[in-house]
Amino acid sequence: MAVVAMGLSSCKDEPDKYEVADGLPSVKYVRCLGSEIKSYNDAPDTHYTNGELVTEASPQSILCLVGDNLRSVYEIYFNDKQGILNSSYITDNTLIVQIPRSVPDLVTDKIYMVTQSKDTVTYDFHVIISAPQINGMGNEYAQIGSTQTLTGNYFIDDPGTPLTINFTGANNTQVKAPITNIASDYTSVEFTIPEGAKEGPIYVTSVYGTTKTSFYYRDSRGMLFDFDTTGLDNHGWNGHSSTTDETALSGNFIQLGDGVAAMNPSAWDEQHFSFVYWPGSWNSPENYQDGDTGKRLTDLADFSDWTNMALKFEMNIPKDYPWSDCALQICFAGVDKVTFGNPGSDIYGNTVAGANNIYMTDNSNPRALYRPWTTTSTKSFDTNGEWITITLPLASNFIYGWDGSKSSGSLSSDSFTSLWFFLAQGGIKGTECTPIIKIDNIRVVPNK
Repeated sequence: MAVVAMGLSSCKDEPDKYEVADGLPSVKYVRCLGSEIKSYNDAPDTHYTNGELVTEASPQSILCLVGDNLRSVYEIYFNDKQGILNSSYITDNTLIVQIPRSVPDLVTDKIYMVTQSKDTVTYDFHVIISAPQINGMGNEYAQIGSTQTLTGNYFIDDPGTPLTINFTGANNTQVKAPITNIASDYTSVEFTIPEGAKEGPIYVTSVYGTTKTSFYYRDSRGMLFDFDTTGLDNHGWNGHSSTTDETALSGNFIQLGDGVAAMNPSAWDEQHFSFVYWPGSWNSPENYQDGDTGKRLTDLADFSDWTNMALKFEMNIPKDYPWSDCALQICFAGVDKVTFGNPGSDIYGNTVAGANNIYMTDNSNPRALYRPWTTTSTKSFDTNGEWITITLPLASNFIYGWDGSKSSGSLSSDSFTSLWFFLAQGGIKGTECTPIIKIDNIRVVPNK
């Protein structure tokens, strides 16, 4: 009687304890609760199947199997890849599971539901393996003959249809790049930039299809500052003009920091850590005719669709001069915020603010705060002296204020006439450093 009483007590203590059921499961249909991760790299016509009844879905999609006796499922496989079961998401009539990320080695187009007694029930279902997904390239301005890496997913090298990478060549031809390594999980591929590679997209082909990169190799679209051909350089009260050395990608670049000056979050150090461009001249009314340097940045690039554009640039930080404090504040502003000259009006009838630095510390003026050192285990960041490409989508990154809080203001297509790169503040305290940060090829390009 004491043993029975203990058993009854245990049942009362855990009345909702999950238990695997006997018998066999059956599935009536499958509903997709969440599809592949959305990205600005997605094609405009990408269809997401959230909530729909489906007979196929992509890896990492979250499915709800609807049927009977689903608590009898002890293991589940999609093709030959095992899914992870969570008893919190299993009832007699529903089972929620995510399709494994791994690419199947053996494709059978079936879900296998295995019971605790090792009986197996199958259900027809196709896991869609997409054409290669490309997130980015280490350095979009890398020299021919150098080794680079594409990151993304589904870089699958099938014996019957090997993975290929082709660059844009002369007269819209394609030039094949030698592949040197493919990650075992298909999320990256190393290759050598081939002779004859020209400006343009890169094409990656697997057995599942071809993907064209949204970015261009050596992209000159929307070029604002290459410090060689656009004619624009530092144009403000203070800040660094371009320079060059043996590490240059090609020609000139700007350098923030000299390896001696220390970062101080409470300091205003334009002398060492600033690059600024204000459009305009001292003419009245303002006509932006001070040679090449008087231009508005909106005269060089079309910002009308700015919410679907990204700011890009190449960056090089020597290993011996890492970055571990303050944000790189990247601030666009319209002529109503700043111009290089007197306040007043311009030839287009706009009110112009004239030369000032007040707008930089105004939290209502949105900017990006680039702080890669905050995401590393050492809380320090360098590129080991190599050039890398930085990509900052305008809509999602240019939302902060001077102190690191969310900006109370918003941008418009008229907000992009000037640009300020300033290593200062940013709301997160790091450790003292004497960084050297080299920047080149500042441009705005479409996200897609």
